Amino acid sequence: MSESKILVHVRFAADGTVMEIGERPASVDAQKWFDRLSLSYGLAYQSLSGGRGVFRLDRAEIETLKAASVN
Repeated sequence: MSESKILVHVRFAADGTVMEIGERPASVDAQKWFDRLSLSYGLAYQSLSGGRGVFRLDRAEIETLKAASVN
């Protein structure tokens, strides 16, 4: 039984800060959301060219982290 995987896209500024990131709760800053994902699921991150990257996560993993972030 496999859960559905989702891609959380990240786009960085030239100085390395996060400009945009997917699946982010409205109450959480983009950089803080990236930091939380990195701490919890750093091995699921893949760097891409052009200042971009993706996290490959199960839907349940991202929903759990979102719920913890709004509390």
